[in-house]
Amino acid sequence: MADEVKLPRLGQGMEAGTIVKWLKSEGDRVEKGEPLYELDTDKVTQEVEAEASGVLLKIAVAEGEVPVGQTIAVIGEEGEAVPEVDGTGAAREVEERAEEEGSPGTAREPERERGRETSVEADKRETEIRQPAAQSDGGRVKASPLARRIARERGIDLAALSGTGPEGRIVAEDVERAGPQPPSPAAPAPAAGEIEVEQLSSVRRTIARRLTEAWQAPAFQIAMSADMTRSKDLHARLVELAGEDGPRPTFTDILAKACAAALMRHRAVNARFGGDSIERYPSADIGLAVAIPDGLVVPVIRGSERLTIADLAAARADLVGRARGGKLRQEDLEGGTFTISNLGMYGVEQFVAVLNPPQAAILAVGAVEERPAASEGELVVRPLMTMTLTCDHRALDGATASEFLRTVKSFLEEPGLML
Repeated sequence: MADEVKLPRLGQGMEAGTIVKWLKSEGDRVEKGEPLYELDTDKVTQEVEAEASGVLLKIAVAEGEVPVGQTIAVIGEEGEAVPEVDGTGAAREVEERAEEEGSPGTAREPERERGRETSVEADKRETEIRQPAAQSDGGRVKASPLARRIARERGIDLAALSGTGPEGRIVAEDVERAGPQPPSPAAPAPAAGEIEVEQLSSVRRTIARRLTEAWQAPAFQIAMSADMTRSKDLHARLVELAGEDGPRPTFTDILAKACAAALMRHRAVNARFGGDSIERYPSADIGLAVAIPDGLVVPVIRGSERLTIADLAAARADLVGRARGGKLRQEDLEGGTFTISNLGMYGVEQFVAVLNPPQAAILAVGAVEERPAASEGELVVRPLMTMTLTCDHRALDGATASEFLRTVKSFLEEPGLML
């Protein structure tokens, strides 16, 4: 019996996703667990695996936004009858294309028969389909997926078109008749010296929403500088032990170990603010801020307190590589209890990071720099690194945050204390 492939809920609060592309074509053999299509959510674009083995009998939604739970494809055995799929995606798109090209579509046949009965009914339909297509469903212009794709490729504004499909729905022929449209006077084509307008991607929309949430929290910052002399020695030794084949340990890995160990001593910092409660966690699930072309993501290394620095380096290298390659999964970004943001590799001396809600704290780390420092009454030069901890005052007080940061500093200055 054929299996319907439905859009899965990949994270809490997910209501819809956007199919970017299919990795298999109709008629291809699919194995359970094999990547089937790419899905864009408000957090990440990821490959979704097939939940059944068989032949991809039908792709019901070629691309575009789909609500959770909607059937997007059918997998079964070769030659098996394909169950009828609700015409909200490519199934309807195929019928529309057939209708637009003059081929009789089975789903439209009863309507055509009724249309032949009286010219009055035909005239009525003719009047109805010429209504403007800005009839929208909850602010979304009604258009077939094929029409949307053609419009996107040709730079055509769907809201400016009149639809000839059912209930004023825009179909592919409507877009093709419109042809390429000149840029709107309100949004001129970018040229030298002119403003270029870029629509927010789903990642940037998520960043904007979460940063707005963060700025609503009553936050405070504290800063300390750590003498990294012994951490530098440890780093050099770790790099030597890693050799050519293993992932190269970085100061971020040493810092992650120091923070994980400190979080286990100061559980109040390893927390999330829940509105009317504070959740303190027994495990340090540390998020690392990673810059990607679309913005910023924060994949999580779980159980960091149980990992060696070499293990943290391997986990960090894997997450960063997949983040920059667009291969993160939804679960990679969920459940963090603390975040580290390191801009030291860019030469930044010190900065303030914005909270990553609902986490109670985030640590901003600058570069390791040779600076003058006092030592036993004398002026010496030491490799110093400045750390700035931003805290949600609803979950943390200054004294608790200061004790945590002082512990991190002591671990970096004497790495043996954290191992």
